[in-house]
Amino acid sequence: MTLLTAATNRALAPAASYRPTVMGRKYAVACGHYLAAQAAMRVLDAGGNVVDAGVTAAIALAVLQPDIVGFGGVAPTLVHRRSDRQTFGVPGLGWWPALTDVDRLREEGKGTVPEGILRSVMPAAPATHIETLRRFGTISFEQAVTPAMEIASHGFAVFPVLANSMKKNEAGYRRWADNARIFLPQGRAPRIGEILVQTDLARTFGRMIEAERGAPGNRDAKLAAVHDFFYRGPIAREIDAYHRANDGFIRLDDLARFTTPIEAAIAARYRAYSIENCDVWCQGIALLESMRIAEGFDPQSLGHNSADYVHLMTETMNLAFADREAYLGDPKFVSVPTDALLSDAYALAQRERIDHAKAFGAMPAAGVHGGRPKPYAGRMAHGASTAPTPMAPDTIYCCVMDSEGNTYSATLSDNSYDSPVIPGTGMTISSRGCQSRLEAGHPSEVKPGKRPRLTPSPAIALRDGVPFMGFGTPGGDVQTQAMMQVFFNIVEFKMTVQQAVEAPRFSTASFPNSFSPHQYLPGRLNMESAMPAAVIEAMLARGHDVEVWPAFPAASGAVCAVMQDPVTGWLHAGADPRREAYAMGW
Repeated sequence: MTLLTAATNRALAPAASYRPTVMGRKYAVACGHYLAAQAAMRVLDAGGNVVDAGVTAAIALAVLQPDIVGFGGVAPTLVHRRSDRQTFGVPGLGWWPALTDVDRLREEGKGTVPEGILRSVMPAAPATHIETLRRFGTISFEQAVTPAMEIASHGFAVFPVLANSMKKNEAGYRRWADNARIFLPQGRAPRIGEILVQTDLARTFGRMIEAERGAPGNRDAKLAAVHDFFYRGPIAREIDAYHRANDGFIRLDDLARFTTPIEAAIAARYRAYSIENCDVWCQGIALLESMRIAEGFDPQSLGHNSADYVHLMTETMNLAFADREAYLGDPKFVSVPTDALLSDAYALAQRERIDHAKAFGAMPAAGVHGGRPKPYAGRMAHGASTAPTPMAPDTIYCCVMDSEGNTYSATLSDNSYDSPVIPGTGMTISSRGCQSRLEAGHPSEVKPGKRPRLTPSPAIALRDGVPFMGFGTPGGDVQTQAMMQVFFNIVEFKMTVQQAVEAPRFSTASFPNSFSPHQYLPGRLNMESAMPAAVIEAMLARGHDVEVWPAFPAASGAVCAVMQDPVTGWLHAGADPRREAYAMGW
């Protein structure tokens, strides 16, 4: 036995983080599960590009985290190609069916969108993956879906976050026979280490592969055939038949009309950086507005997670979320003043509303700007509550980046316990209608053909116009808050990527929750127990309604990020230990 002396121990530097920052020269991946990260690496090693790898991982994640991610769900996606010098958005979000009956939703949901078949909107993820592959990728659908099909066919080991979630939602799975058969295979929620197999979903993947193989023409034509098989062919007919038989809203005509276009990302400046996000059908602008307001502070002089820093960042986010509530909705239906909300003058005006010594204590009024529309100022859902902050129904994230700065960034979602599985397909249809509102005049009010206001919001950051980082997280309303803190940890506090995602976090909930029934918790500030006790006490003294969460809680999200070092060009990747996230590189 070797006895280490005190001097020897002092020479051994303590670990900077629980996990290492992964570094690679050619490419790096960070996403919500290690098998999905490995699937992406297989594609990259075989010569595929970042989009090929990202789509492959994204589809695999729908198998690996089926409680909160669905192949028939949502998939908002960003792609930056260095050759284009532009970030593109692929709006992976479905709209309400043409037959949507708002009065029926109000009656059955008692004022909020009810659980079950009636909250279904168009399944956007398949179209998003196919179109992203067609426009930016190089491989076939078969190559992209094969790892997911293998995992679905042979199963995977259930991990703690999944086991806890499925146990918590066991009653939800029991409401529908196919949900219970697939996800409660032994008549109960699966336990940690047990193997979960999804044979029906694997069969769906196989049917789509056969459609691609049997289609004539080039790669574009074959990918179009896969899209048509899902949205105009056998799968669409099965969805239509189930909704007809169970008094749902979706019909074949809705599905046949569904496509997902390529659009420009929206962006905002933070010092030398441009933060890019999907358009205002999702909440990403809340991150951008928060960045614009925070630009007027000096985080380094405030000190990382100091009382002043936590207070100012919380109030900054509260102002952005007030504007989210007042202005955000599907831009095809709602005139969102995007440019005004991200302008220098507006950021200054919002910043000046913050009291450095006292919390708002409730959701502040929406900001006033020089243009239209008039902000929504309706009631706060079902009134204020003092209940614990709820865990979001949730999401998962994936990022891939290569040495040229090409970046794929996507946040995938939708649940398997609040909506029925379409028999024989192994998948639920997007239940994202739960993020729409039934209050007349609300910018996210339910209307046929309209998209809900979505929480999933992937991001890409450029530095001096050059790709710098892809980042994102699950977490519902926590997403943009966790992302901003991790970004600041890296660029302001000079942490490694892995240190940045592991650092203690805080989040406000002082606004109507994005998920039905839209709980409102005035002044609520969630703080992880690893935050300094003195800072927690200082937040209470400034009027925040503090709820202390345990260390590394799943509710704080699971930020993943890949950053390209602007000096060396090497890729640095980090993945959050709060969940099953993992990073890999080469």
